[in-house]
Amino acid sequence: MVKIITKTVFTVLLRLLALGASLAATIVTVTNHQTIYILNFSFDAKYSYAPAFVFYMIANAIVAGYSLVVLFIPKGCKLWSLILALDVVMAMLLSSSISAAGAIGYVAKKGNSHIGWVAICEQFSKFCNHGTGAIAAGVFGAIIYLVIVLKSIHAIITYDPQIL
Repeated sequence: MVKIITKTVFTVLLRLLALGASLAATIVTVTNHQTIYILNFSFDAKYSYAPAFVFYMIANAIVAGYSLVVLFIPKGCKLWSLILALDVVMAMLLSSSISAAGAIGYVAKKGNSHIGWVAICEQFSKFCNHGTGAIAAGVFGAIIYLVIVLKSIHAIITYDPQIL
């Protein structure tokens, strides 16, 4: 009995961590903007200016919403067989959005001299630091989802429905 309760608490804790990480990534991304002034001209950097950051924000919002809903599904419900598949989808969604946002973040930080893209992080340091924090929160959420998926697969292989 104690083993079952411990496994249930561990599962809930993992899902709460995934919810917190995805929600944090969403909030930090949405609030990420900076304005600089050079010679009386203003220049803005916002997450909404890059489609990859918008995709990243939407993906994390979807994962946060999904994580919240899954917390309220009872243990004996037949939906749990579908939950494993949806957990894999959420992990893939996080992975793809992190890759997209990370690629744009890398170009913002380093630029690309071959095609003439200059690095903007020297001018927009606050924007880049917030973006890095958002991506770090997303990576943490993706790692948590990987652990959830591996734990669920282990439960299926060993046929222990109490682990789910």
